[in-house]
Amino acid sequence: MHAIKEHVRVGAGGRIVLDRPEISAGTEAEVIIMVEERLEPRRSENLPPLASFLGAGKGCFSGAVEIDSFLRAERDSWDS
Repeated sequence: MHAIKEHVRVGAGGRIVLDRPEISAGTEAEVIIMVEERLEPRRSENLPPLASFLGAGKGCFSGAVEIDSFLRAERDSWDS
């Protein structure tokens, strides 16, 4: 027994066609079909965009001005 591996596209009605002239008519064969799983991205129209979370969490900054003043205050505390 030998194996033949071939990628095919499933046609209408789930039909799969293999053309292998090297296999004689009437030859018995075992067919195993392994379907590729395609992971669909998990997106929901109900979720807010990621940008809406900026500055929303504890310790987060709402913008560059706030970050600059925080860093300036930190640097000033090192000199004290």
